[in-house]
Amino acid sequence: MDATESSGKSRVIGGGRGRFAPSITGSAHPGTLLAALLCWLDARSSGRDVVLRLEDLDHTRLRPGQHEGMLEALGWLGLDWDATTWQSGLGPQHEAALDSLQARGLLYPCQCSRKERRAQGRRAPDGSFAYANTCQNRPMATSNWRDCPESLRVRLPDTHLVLEDASGLDLSQRPAAEMGDPIVRRADGVIAYHLVVVVDDAASQVSHVVRGRDLASSTATQYQLQSLLGYAHPEYRHHFLLLGSRKQKLAKLHGSMPFEELRTRHSGPGFCGLLARLAGLRASDRPCTPGELLSDFGWEKVRRDDLLFVDG
Repeated sequence: MDATESSGKSRVIGGGRGRFAPSITGSAHPGTLLAALLCWLDARSSGRDVVLRLEDLDHTRLRPGQHEGMLEALGWLGLDWDATTWQSGLGPQHEAALDSLQARGLLYPCQCSRKERRAQGRRAPDGSFAYANTCQNRPMATSNWRDCPESLRVRLPDTHLVLEDASGLDLSQRPAAEMGDPIVRRADGVIAYHLVVVVDDAASQVSHVVRGRDLASSTATQYQLQSLLGYAHPEYRHHFLLLGSRKQKLAKLHGSMPFEELRTRHSGPGFCGLLARLAGLRASDRPCTPGELLSDFGWEKVRRDDLLFVDG
């Protein structure tokens, strides 16, 4: 279905595979484990496969042992996967997508800095500074995007998408104007998030994406990239966030409690029980395994509002 010019909100519907795709540029933390648990419960309770995809493309932030640490943390919580993949293993598919976009004249080089975007002062829906598509008319100086020393952006169609996710969350947006054309390959050669996530999901035939509400504002941009590349659109669901003491999302960037500290305070079943209570799935912190939550799991039980996480 075409959701670009719709009079009512359209829902993106898919088929039969979920995925959890954590970055391995740092340790797992409570927010990581909550997202993993809800993704796993959504897939397993619906009889779908669920794939673990380790996001390891950003070589500037990777450190030895990080992927082993992520696997250990997820296993400690009691989660299992039908397959495990590494994002870096999909390099040929990422490059083919860029080839396709360049062949259609949709790539352009960008020399704008973050400082310049901040100076423009216009906020995007995700809270970052929007890009004003300043370089949109700059031509590619090379016939092969691989030879371009600058960042590359993709020219999105300037249309308004009317979308909602499976929970009814409004995802409607005019991405080209509200967010700006996304970077799809950084100046340092790393292929960027918006492109790789849609390529990876298509390569794994992902039909259902469950992720935190902080990523909801990126959905319309990814929807348009899927359309440009001829990919199917997964069904999306965005869940509540665990917040830190300053009411920001728990994240590695903000020094959230890492797995190495969590496991000194909790057993895996103990922390699973805590997450179940915080999510609204259980009335108490009684230790449990993810499998024990399956029989009566339902999204109608999961809290909708974000929650301050305090441990101990």
